[in-house]
Amino acid sequence: MLKTLDLSRNFLGIEEKYSTFEKSKVVILPIPYEATVSYGGGTARGPEAILKASHYVEFYDEETGREVFSEFGIATLEPIEISNLKDEDALGLIYNTCGKLIENGKFVISLGGEHTITQALIAQFANKFKDLSVLQIDAHSDLRQEYNNNKYSHACVMARVCEYLSPEKIVQVGIRAQAKEEADIIREKNITTLYAHEIREGKYDKLGRTWQDYVVKKLSNNVYVTFDIDGLDPSIMPSTGTPEPNGLYWNEVMQLLKSIGKHKTVVGADLVELAPIDNLHHPDLTAAKIVSKMINYFL
Repeated sequence: MLKTLDLSRNFLGIEEKYSTFEKSKVVILPIPYEATVSYGGGTARGPEAILKASHYVEFYDEETGREVFSEFGIATLEPIEISNLKDEDALGLIYNTCGKLIENGKFVISLGGEHTITQALIAQFANKFKDLSVLQIDAHSDLRQEYNNNKYSHACVMARVCEYLSPEKIVQVGIRAQAKEEADIIREKNITTLYAHEIREGKYDKLGRTWQDYVVKKLSNNVYVTFDIDGLDPSIMPSTGTPEPNGLYWNEVMQLLKSIGKHKTVVGADLVELAPIDNLHHPDLTAAKIVSKMINYFL
């Protein structure tokens, strides 16, 4: 059986009664993978920082009126040991571990690490859910065929996903930094991309409908959510390798996640690219609270 962390290290600091693997519906999977970061580093420390900060997130969610840990149980696994593995071997281990969790009927939320991990995670969910679509919250489209001579770079993760999932099943939100080749791929392969400047200009706010409504309409029933933390504006999320201005803000992202949870079946999720800054606590706590909100909204 997969090893879990105790209340001194697990997500939210949950006692054993509600955090065993056997009795928990939700599983937190820490994946401290960092191999291809291209600007600021530190994503390998992201999962641990999120777990530590989560001890200061209240059990009770005032918006949903729930304490989800007692409803479903939340188990936190020992971090996957991949520090000495090459890209393909690391992704294979992530793929196999995620598969075991899905087979056990768990709702998996993975904590990165860099965005590269997501291609292995989505691949497992795509095997199980044939109508799967992907919501990608991100500053970057991550559609390069290779970056720094590496096709497994974090800058290429969605290009890899497009190799086994129809590009039309991908919905990107908050994009504001990309190469021309990525813009061309979006047009050629009919990827739904809501650029940050379009959201700010109100392009999708029509007849009482919001851009969040537009996103929901574009997704299939079964949805995987990948949340690159740099999708948020640097003013509230400076702790990431490549912060980009004109990002998304807390309330509008929560409205999106809540709407997805209400109208779709979210089958799994990840939160990646947190690069903790020493003695700056609020970004870590923000990331931890996003995970808590995901559980509240999606289950």
